Amino acid sequence: MAKSFTQFIIERGGNIHPLQFKTDSNGGLFNPSILNVGDELIINIRHCQYALLHTTSEWESRWGGLIYLNPETDITLTTTNWLGSWRRGLEGVKKIDTSVFDTTPLWEFVGLEDCRLTYWDDKLFLSGVRRDTETTGIGRMELSEIRNGKEVSRFRIPAPNGDSTYCEKNWMPVTDLPYHYVKWMDPVEVVKININGDTECVHIGEKVFNGKDMRGGSQVIPFGEHRICIVHETDYWRDMRGYKDAIYRHRIVVMDTDWNVIHRTEPFHFMGGRIEFCSGITQYRDKIWITFGYSDNSAYLLEVPIEVFKTICYEGINPLHKQSN
Repeated sequence: MAKSFTQFIIERGGNIHPLQFKTDSNGGLFNPSILNVGDELIINIRHCQYALLHTTSEWESRWGGLIYLNPETDITLTTTNWLGSWRRGLEGVKKIDTSVFDTTPLWEFVGLEDCRLTYWDDKLFLSGVRRDTETTGIGRMELSEIRNGKEVSRFRIPAPNGDSTYCEKNWMPVTDLPYHYVKWMDPVEVVKININGDTECVHIGEKVFNGKDMRGGSQVIPFGEHRICIVHETDYWRDMRGYKDAIYRHRIVVMDTDWNVIHRTEPFHFMGGRIEFCSGITQYRDKIWITFGYSDNSAYLLEVPIEVFKTICYEGINPLHKQSN
């Protein structure tokens, strides 16, 4: 039995590639996104100037913790995004220039976090959460058009139903349906944004995961007659000092064109880590390409043969965690 999703894929003819390059400061590369545009695989990779120390043991201790190791001169969690392409390796990676729209940050989480790539109306976009515009850390999804490595427009997306929530994040862009997102997975909630206007809820389904807190991960992409995405579920707790800790697991979810969930895999880890995050999936030729981050310190690209992926989607994955849905 494979011990991780990545091992499962490699044993069936897939490949794993670390996404590495030199940045202008120390810290981690993680949570990459990938998109096939005009037969080119475009990759965005998040960089943050901290290292994540995660206390672990052979058993899942609730007395461990997440510790952010920052430079002494910068205790913020500052994100920059780096854009490149994949051919037989990572090429042409450059930091995205956001200077036209940047303002003085008002909170400690700085920059556009966990971006997903999408291509709508012949424009390349990054879509992620920004939390540095108010002193309270209120978060909203933002949509930034990227042209020649530079941000040329930025739209802060209001939440639906009055824009009164505290933090919106992890909305999954629907790559074949411009300006639509899957906002929540259980129940499936689909919203449409009107650029420089409001956000409209266009679909709410029924709960299917029986209490699981299913949150966004990758983009939502077409796959045959269906749409697919990779989501994450979290097991949160507070340690004896009151600090937050968590374990992330993932599932592949298959939906029909009416947004009904028709299949979901068992929960899995990509590489056995407790903090992993998937923010990219795309189809390119005869493979599915998945990008994910590990422990906020490394980024990976996983090649999955298309027939293997079909088997996973419609027949299930090896049950790394046997539990009811």
